[in-house]
Amino acid sequence: MRGPSFKGTLGPKRHPPPPPPEMPALTLFGRKWLAGTDDMVFPSLIELFIRLLWMGLLGTATCRYYTATFSCSAGGELVRTYLIGKLATLCVVSILLIVIMNRSAQGSIVDVYARRHVPTLMAIKIFLLIPETGWNVMGTMWAYMEVIKCEQYDHYTNTAIDVIVILDWLLFALAMFTLFMVIDPIGSVKLRGSQPDVSLDTLYHRKVTRIWVRRFRWVFCWIIRDKQSHEAFSQVAGLVSCMFRDTDLVPSDLIAGFVLLRVKQKRESREQRRIELIAEQRLKYTTDVKEAFCNMPEWMNLEKAEHYMRFALSSYGCPMMMFLHCVTGTFKLIANSTCCACFRSKPTQVRGDNCCLCNLAGVKALSKLPDRDILYASFKNYIFELPFLVLVDHKTKCIVLVIRGSISMRDVFTDLTAYPERLETEGIPPNSLFHKGFMMCAINLKKHIEDNNLLEKAFAQFPEYGLVLTGHSLGAGTAAILGFLLRPKYPDLKVYGFSTPGGIMSKEGAEETKNFMMSVGLGDDFIMRLNVPNFEDLRTQIFNVLQACRLPKYRVFLNGFGYALFGVPAADLESVWRNERPTPRMRQPEQQRRVLIPPHSDVMSRRYTHVKMHSAGRILHISRKRKTKDEKKGEDDETYEMRWIDPEELVEEEIRILPRMFLDHFPHNLLKAISTVLEEQRTEIEDFPQITII
Repeated sequence: MRGPSFKGTLGPKRHPPPPPPEMPALTLFGRKWLAGTDDMVFPSLIELFIRLLWMGLLGTATCRYYTATFSCSAGGELVRTYLIGKLATLCVVSILLIVIMNRSAQGSIVDVYARRHVPTLMAIKIFLLIPETGWNVMGTMWAYMEVIKCEQYDHYTNTAIDVIVILDWLLFALAMFTLFMVIDPIGSVKLRGSQPDVSLDTLYHRKVTRIWVRRFRWVFCWIIRDKQSHEAFSQVAGLVSCMFRDTDLVPSDLIAGFVLLRVKQKRESREQRRIELIAEQRLKYTTDVKEAFCNMPEWMNLEKAEHYMRFALSSYGCPMMMFLHCVTGTFKLIANSTCCACFRSKPTQVRGDNCCLCNLAGVKALSKLPDRDILYASFKNYIFELPFLVLVDHKTKCIVLVIRGSISMRDVFTDLTAYPERLETEGIPPNSLFHKGFMMCAINLKKHIEDNNLLEKAFAQFPEYGLVLTGHSLGAGTAAILGFLLRPKYPDLKVYGFSTPGGIMSKEGAEETKNFMMSVGLGDDFIMRLNVPNFEDLRTQIFNVLQACRLPKYRVFLNGFGYALFGVPAADLESVWRNERPTPRMRQPEQQRRVLIPPHSDVMSRRYTHVKMHSAGRILHISRKRKTKDEKKGEDDETYEMRWIDPEELVEEEIRILPRMFLDHFPHNLLKAISTVLEEQRTEIEDFPQITII
């Protein structure tokens, strides 16, 4: 398999990228850590609360039991040493946590000078683990060993010591685990130019990629380690390395960046509305279904889209049933399940389900289909292998192949295996490129269908029926490519995709899919707009907003929590950002500012791929209709409008950070929007009988 090449993007540098002079990521003992100097506020606050609670318990025990230790026949000095030493250590650590919390809260995200003492304070905090361990050993001897012999027994003191000792060991284990997790192994990459024809930058990229592969294998150890998983891990590791290599971002920076980007985009959208740019775009939308579909083929209509969307929703099976019906879902599954199905004959050939066929029960409950109309069901889910259904739909007289979307980490790795790969076969425009993960899913699915003669058996029973492919999200992208592979044998097949991801295929292939595929998307669904170039632009925007923010990171997190609950207030649209004209008090030397991107880095111009990838089919975008203040007061239900958009628009459109960006991608929300549009149209027809709907 061909992997991504970086020869044209990295440039001929002859030295490894050195770290920036002033690192925002915490640097201790010569190692970089996956935490910033401004990430210590909330962890220190939580630990301070725990320490103060222990100090109260231990202080009470000291007052009650200290004088009694002088009457101990053995070990009295050990008890007194432990009580006084532990209290003193808790006091020192508590004071240190307050200082760390105060210093970590200083300055904005890029102003590292105000936090210059945090690494030293953290080093002291780590060294204090040594005496803490010593005191805890003493406490363990007191609580669980027969070293101390005292005639006087105090139930409160002994219980408190037992609890504190156990919790102290747990806190120590948690501290060791945290230190292990936040050490950045990339910060210790050593380069040896053993190959004279390979630049050190290329060698650095390979080393970083290998480290990311090891991370994936360790974190996602339950994923089967075969050739396909190794290929996916390598591809995703190469993507992550290309995106963030040479940068000084830590995970919390990305979270803060998304919060700040939400504020920035809302400010920009208000400015656009002020100059009526959005009002002009809204003129392209319509609430009339007949008007929207007036020039479209007969098979391309919203009623059929709603019909097949229900099948796409049902392909998620048991998890979707429990998600949509948290209380009654179990009873609906029981009503459709088959007890001990592994010992009983069944009309549906099922692969990869459990003994009671719970996933098949979810399919039947959501699709309202009887057993005899579900010809085949596969629920096996691996990297590049998706669950799918073969149904017979008597309403539209079609054999329907339904492909499930993303629901597991295996599917996520399939989604992220995004390098463009060429596919040459009959019916595909020459030199067409496809998203590798989706392409591998389509190839594996076609092979499984042909090996088991699934479609031949279906058409043998229903020779007059047509063929329809459908799916949601990852399933829609796979259906689009599978449509290419099956068209030579089934030239009249049709594809209905829902929330089809962006970046599936090159422009030539996308244009060809308009002849046999209809795609429907909702609102601010970010998956429809997500492709590698847009994600790279999003990375650049995150860098910019982090540099422009004037608030400390802990304030950004607190504001983000409030934004999620109550929205972004108008006052924050301007107060978050730095003054473009800094006062003398604000001026700082450059070496005292955080360097997110080192001067030598080409991360802003580096590209994972230079190929523009598009979505597939004719895309119907359904959007919530903007209401006036009077309409908001009078109506509670949402209304929708629609328009056809070109795949090129999705390539050029930036990803919007909004609360609905995930919700609009969920299949049940899209189905609700389609049903609402059709219901509104039927209501208008009842009020105005001269209107007809196609």
